[in-house]
Amino acid sequence: MNRLMLRGWQVGLLVAILLAWHLAANGSDTVAFFFGKPLEVAQRLWRWFVTDADIYRHLWVTLLETLLAFVIGTLAGLGVGLWLALSPFASAVLDPYLKAANAMPRVILAPIFAMWFGLGIWSKVALAVTLVFFIVFFNVYQGVREVSPVVLANARMLGANARQLMRHVYVPSAMSWVFSSLHTSVGLAFVGAVVGEYLGSASGVGYLILQAEGSFDINTVFAGIVLLTVFALVLDGLVGLAERHLMKWQPSSGQTEKL
Repeated sequence: MNRLMLRGWQVGLLVAILLAWHLAANGSDTVAFFFGKPLEVAQRLWRWFVTDADIYRHLWVTLLETLLAFVIGTLAGLGVGLWLALSPFASAVLDPYLKAANAMPRVILAPIFAMWFGLGIWSKVALAVTLVFFIVFFNVYQGVREVSPVVLANARMLGANARQLMRHVYVPSAMSWVFSSLHTSVGLAFVGAVVGEYLGSASGVGYLILQAEGSFDINTVFAGIVLLTVFALVLDGLVGLAERHLMKWQPSSGQTEKL
């Protein structure tokens, strides 16, 4: 099946779903109440982007929270992962606490962060950081621990000191694992930002969905869901481009098989 035919089937499935939704919503008030109407959802999106043009501020807030959480969580995970991977004693001491923190549902921290940082962006950033941190931390920790002893021995034989080992051996090994988890990290940063907005905020797309839910405006709720879905797909596409650029050195599966 060629790519054009595949796209045709995908578009056809989407049209069929929208048509079934439209017919069901117009034929039953109950369906319209719980699932909304696709035309009214489209009208809400049009008002957000064109008529009222008031969605851009909320989109910017959600994007800023996502980017800040991704950068802070990645740097923190990278630093702590390198430290514990190279310090067996500290790793052994902190191991049960890290496992307990990772096992804890991070959503329960949202009220605490709201009390600490208020309803601005930083409470949402803090919640999202807790999601990103552990993904990056465990990847970095694993990457450093799996550095080949042969590579380390060769580097030391060539006279590399601790600083040069960190720069030329440990960090590149850790970064390869970080790059491989970009999709997951950005996705979790986005999820944390939106969930934080939904639980308590004064702006953002999650805040708009919360306001619509409070007034039983199901069409606006679905419009927010559609907007977040498209937003997530755009972020995923951008991350894919960045990943392909940063991981040029990594051979594809076909090339690996040929080797």
